[in-house]
Amino acid sequence: MLLPGGGVAAALAVAVIATSVSAALHALLSKREPRAALGWIAISLGLPLAGPLLYFVFGINRIRTRARRLTAEDPDRVKHREGIGAPDALAQRAETAFPPPPGSKLGSLVRLSGLITEQPLRSGQRIEILRNGEEAFPAMLEAIAAASESVYLATYIFESNKSGRAFVEALSAAHARGVRTRVLLDGIGELYGWPRVRRLLARAGVPVQRFLPPRILPPQFNINLRNHRKILVVDGTVAFTGGMNIGDRNLALDDGTRRTEDVHFRLEGPVAHDIESAFRADWEFVCGEVLPFTDIVEEGTGAAHARAILDGPNEDVDKLEGILIGALGIARQRAVIVTPYFLPSREHLAALKSASLRGVEITIILPEKNNLPYVHWASRNILWELLHWDVRVIYQAPPFAHTKLFLVDDEYVQIGSANIDPRSLRLNFELSVEVYDRALAAEVWRYVEAECLADSREVSLTELDARPIWQQVRDAACWLASPYL
Repeated sequence: MLLPGGGVAAALAVAVIATSVSAALHALLSKREPRAALGWIAISLGLPLAGPLLYFVFGINRIRTRARRLTAEDPDRVKHREGIGAPDALAQRAETAFPPPPGSKLGSLVRLSGLITEQPLRSGQRIEILRNGEEAFPAMLEAIAAASESVYLATYIFESNKSGRAFVEALSAAHARGVRTRVLLDGIGELYGWPRVRRLLARAGVPVQRFLPPRILPPQFNINLRNHRKILVVDGTVAFTGGMNIGDRNLALDDGTRRTEDVHFRLEGPVAHDIESAFRADWEFVCGEVLPFTDIVEEGTGAAHARAILDGPNEDVDKLEGILIGALGIARQRAVIVTPYFLPSREHLAALKSASLRGVEITIILPEKNNLPYVHWASRNILWELLHWDVRVIYQAPPFAHTKLFLVDDEYVQIGSANIDPRSLRLNFELSVEVYDRALAAEVWRYVEAECLADSREVSLTELDARPIWQQVRDAACWLASPYL
């Protein structure tokens, strides 16, 4: 029986209202960040049809359930969940399972990170800092050329210019000589290059997969959930990670207008096996293929202790942020954050201010000229809070600095792909490595002083207060949207 015209309109109105209310309720019950929940509720209720559609495409995390299916029987995770309600048992296990390196003053941080990550702190690492593409790319290509068993590469941006094609040739040659070669590209990040590197690799027979590529049929709506990890592991013993993508823009000495400064790291030792495990999990998640284990090298020849930290929207705990805040809590002398994008949570801001009030010298180093202006503007809206409590904020002179480093006192260095913003710490799949080693810390401190602080300038409260009102409004508006930037 057909409804009269008025009845059809009423039914449609009820359906629209029900859709909006359902989307708003889903955001209310599933979002962990109050501002993000409030924003999606307002969008869902304020924009009939369009609001729920936007929430369906960008706001729903479909990753956690799928990832849990892959790790449901992981005994470490089961053990971690069973121990959550027992503080005494957790503390006792931390003391025995995650002992600090000999002579370390950061034992509490070692135990905290161990409990959060359920990853061991590996001894015997040899870690080398690689400055820009001029140092990183030759070292990575040399490792691929020397591979005898496996080469696993995951990256966000893989351009098809001169630098990118050198990697295509090296990977193709490794595959041709029988090395097990796998390449994982992010489904959005691969769009930065043309022609697509994926097609160049596939033409050479190299197995290549995309992480959650956007598509209409079958629909793929996880546009916001990106694999931002930068991983190269060779034969399970040598790994490279950091913040560097693959492409000519990372050649800092080049004359191009899009030059980018960055650092990468070469790691040799048992932690390479853990980084390989991260790649294996991502590869299985994307295509279902279970890659064989490589034997772990139990005894490394280096002096550094290191632990791999995996974080992403499939996790129940915000691992990276928890460790960053914990490290600030135990800092005694100084700490520095070098990041291209700085939109910390309220908890993170509180930890920075608290450390400064305890007498710790806190320095935040940001690029003076950002490739994402709206992130730079949003950051300026909250810098006054830090400056008010004597946290130093430094603007690094161009070219654009994509470097990501976190240092505490003279012993702790955290390296990897994560930025200090909601996208990295809530939405992206990231990989970091924390290192306890005075020699590496000293070398990285020297890099910060010579490269990041050279030709830089310090930001003052007077400068921020002198912004024209239209800039203050612009910066505040961008900050309001920071959960979605």
